[in-house]
Amino acid sequence: MNEKSSIELLIQRDRLWIALGLVSAIVLAWVYLLRESAAMDAMAAEARMHAAMGMAGMTMRAWGAADWLGLFAMWAVMMVGMMLPSAAPVIMLVLAAYRRRCDPHARLSAVAFIGGYAIVWTTFSASAALAQLELHRTALLSDDMRLHSSAVSGMLLLIAGVYQWLPVKNRCLAHCQAPLAFLTQRWRPGVGGGFSMGASHGAFCVGCCWLLMTLLFVLGVMNLIWVAALGAIVLLEKLTRHGLIAGRLLGLAAVVCGVYLLAAR
Repeated sequence: MNEKSSIELLIQRDRLWIALGLVSAIVLAWVYLLRESAAMDAMAAEARMHAAMGMAGMTMRAWGAADWLGLFAMWAVMMVGMMLPSAAPVIMLVLAAYRRRCDPHARLSAVAFIGGYAIVWTTFSASAALAQLELHRTALLSDDMRLHSSAVSGMLLLIAGVYQWLPVKNRCLAHCQAPLAFLTQRWRPGVGGGFSMGASHGAFCVGCCWLLMTLLFVLGVMNLIWVAALGAIVLLEKLTRHGLIAGRLLGLAAVVCGVYLLAAR
């Protein structure tokens, strides 16, 4: 009885530290995004001023490796701010499971789980930054980092909307909605096991949400209102009973908007 109480006390203490770490990471991510958004707004205003003065060419320089690194950092931090809140419950569950199994490296294994989860979204961020670089090269992005082609925007909305109804989306979402079942099926002991499980959970999470993230190219990559709205939608999908219905309604709305944009060309 005392041993059980001691384990539960350790779980509560570890949860507190992990929760503080997650909240700190999310807050810092949003502080960074707010600062980046303000800087982007200033750059967009300057670009509009140059365009009004007939100097638009000054703002259309080619982007290089340094620009990709900046975009990569921006996307990676954005994914922290958007995705960590919905991942918090499974992270807490993993920590408790390691403690109850008397793993001597329970806390480190839970951190490794977070690392595995983060590495998958970091890979997605690198791909998103590369896509943004290519969109800029082909002059498809406006100064506020939003697609100015109604045809491309319409197609992206249509594809993202249809994806919300596909079986692959449902399977990925099911894993995210049932973390206990996920851990039961894919449990791995130790620090390496924690990293492996985190990467696996991250892969399902990306499979569930990656097309929603690409809608930022339509809505504005640094439009923080839409960033927060999409993060809230992901949270709703994963942590509520009616997440599947909410996701499908969002998909239907995206399809309608996509068809409208394509028809209005």
